[in-house]
Amino acid sequence: MSTALLSVSDKTGIIDFAKELKTLGWNIISSGGTAKTLKENSIECREISEVTEFPEILDGRVKTLNPKIHGGILAIRNKADHIEQLKHHGIGTIDIVVVSLYPFEATINEIPKPVDKKINQDVIENIDIGGVALLRAAAKNYKDVIVICDVNDYKTVIENLKNNSISEELKLTLAAKAFRHTAYYDSLISTYLTYEKFPSEAAIPLKKLSELRYGENPHQEAALYSNGTERDKPVVISAKKLHGKELSYNNYLDLEAAWRLVCEFNNPACAIIKHNNPCGCAESTDITSLESDTYNCNPLRTDFTNELSDMKDVYLKALACDPVSAFGGIIAFNKPVEKDTATEISKLFVECIIAPGYSEDALDILTQKKNIRILIQEILYKEEKNLIEYRIMSHGMLAQDRDNQLLIEKKLMTKRSPTKEENESLDFAWKVSKHVKSNAIILVRGRQTVGIGAGQMSRIDSLKIAAEKMKGIKSGLDEKKFPLILASDAFFPFPDVVEESAKIGVTVIVQPGGSIKDNESIKTADERNIAMIATGMRHFKH
Repeated sequence: MSTALLSVSDKTGIIDFAKELKTLGWNIISSGGTAKTLKENSIECREISEVTEFPEILDGRVKTLNPKIHGGILAIRNKADHIEQLKHHGIGTIDIVVVSLYPFEATINEIPKPVDKKINQDVIENIDIGGVALLRAAAKNYKDVIVICDVNDYKTVIENLKNNSISEELKLTLAAKAFRHTAYYDSLISTYLTYEKFPSEAAIPLKKLSELRYGENPHQEAALYSNGTERDKPVVISAKKLHGKELSYNNYLDLEAAWRLVCEFNNPACAIIKHNNPCGCAESTDITSLESDTYNCNPLRTDFTNELSDMKDVYLKALACDPVSAFGGIIAFNKPVEKDTATEISKLFVECIIAPGYSEDALDILTQKKNIRILIQEILYKEEKNLIEYRIMSHGMLAQDRDNQLLIEKKLMTKRSPTKEENESLDFAWKVSKHVKSNAIILVRGRQTVGIGAGQMSRIDSLKIAAEKMKGIKSGLDEKKFPLILASDAFFPFPDVVEESAKIGVTVIVQPGGSIKDNESIKTADERNIAMIATGMRHFKH
């Protein structure tokens, strides 16, 4: 008779699977907890300690790490000397290995990584040793052993056993899955225990959430993965889709850009993204009464209207910056969306909306469009410290700190100082500049973008694009009360941007400073009565 070893922390489906094995005439051996469950359900099995003739020790830390277990798994069946050795030592073969590992991932979701490096003992005890060894041994010997680490494979294996059709191809598929599973598991552990920023060896835990229709273009296949414990954080991939068809690869990229930008602001704000760049952004000057980052949106609230009467205004201001580019764009709000705002949005073709909540009236209006994707993420994104981001290269990967800072200082470079109103505008402009592809020039009045030039090889070309965008805008703002502010994501190697800025009416420039020719730009600004602020920090975005 063939023998199966069952050792599972997740008991889902194991009773039915074991009953099917017994019906097919299999012997079952099992570890303590699993054996107890099987016996309680009248399923005959032998405990591991009976097979090894050695008790589980060290609070269960050692139970399956024994030659009578691993010898039975690793023996190559068509090698006579292997079989002879098994007989000599009284070891029986093990032909199926079913393991679900200790719930390390669930444990660290409950116990965040400590800053002081004092790891909680519950985390340590949920690092599986024997289970990983069983999976790896069975996967290594996949030609002779069926290995299962996923409850979704129980049915497939049973059906094939009944038909006597377990192919080597299926066993290889299951073995590859087992190695991926243990690699993912170990990457979670190594990531959690590692405090080096850039260790000599690194493993990134990735778990597939879904396949996507295609990548950036229809000929490219694509999928969405989560980075281990990142799934439960206030990020786009953990947002709930309330309406609309499935999200695409490009949707996710643009939603990420929109969500991170709009969450820079405390007051009600809106960002509209197209091709990973903002084509408009605005923030209210009125502090909302919704001070919390969390909203009770499930069930959806209906009383947002009075609290968020300015959401429609910030949306229209964001839209006014570049209404042509906004067509087919992604819209993000940092406060819930109510009826009046939804009514305005419904006039435009929009791919996706993400917000921390929606009134019932707003949803009724927005869901009239069947193709719009509506996402809810109740907790606003906050830039995390010590977060590393990666970018793939051919046969390699770049790693760096996430750009989670905003500025080092605000140093006056010119004779004229900004007014209070100009200071508020330049703070807004600088936040937007951080999220625009380099070279980036942002033109702002009040807390509304009126022109954005992005992704140009020349900074002066970015300014020309931003100025051109500004020509057709109907901001409705008093230009005397709301002077024109310019933000640049990097310093000026020449004074040409300052010269051109003066021609379109810019009164304040905010830029990192640090060019060897800063004095030329400062002199030009002074001659044109432009105030210039240096932040001491650049925000290149490639």
